[in-house]
Amino acid sequence: MADDRAPVYEARYGWDRRTVGILTLCAVFTAALLLPDMPLFARLLGLPLFGGGGLFMAFVAMSRKVAFRVDGTGVLLGGSPARYTATTAHVPWSDITGFVFWRQRTGSASLPYVGVTRREGAPPLPGDGPAARAVLRHLVPVPPDVAVSSRAVNGWRLDRDRFAAAVAHFAPGLPVYDHS
Repeated sequence: MADDRAPVYEARYGWDRRTVGILTLCAVFTAALLLPDMPLFARLLGLPLFGGGGLFMAFVAMSRKVAFRVDGTGVLLGGSPARYTATTAHVPWSDITGFVFWRQRTGSASLPYVGVTRREGAPPLPGDGPAARAVLRHLVPVPPDVAVSSRAVNGWRLDRDRFAAAVAHFAPGLPVYDHS
């Protein structure tokens, strides 16, 4: 029987400050593109980008799919909302050697990530392969194996205290590194 008091940590895609800000920006640009004097080429390029992009972000927020979960079986790395099933991965506790918080620079801003460090020889995760690792070596500030087993904290909120409590409960002693 499962322990009902076990501190399972689960974060779902939803509305956060960044999502609301981007959706607001998309709405403003979409409204501007619908003004009568707007050139046709601007509408043809801008409406799919801002209107379609905004609709997709709203879809992701309303989907409420699991973005990240820590429970008795291990860690669920929620997938990309557009291809959720194909990109979702479960990492069992037997494969996990630690956790890493890191940030990816995106111009003048940065995007936070949470990743899992895994044991040597662990089965590959979706998106892992020689080509992906070669590209990741040049793009991210962490080793490629950490990047492949990471998820961007985007469209969901990471509660570090609840996360730490769940890890301490299910896998006491596993290290959590902060490279952010």
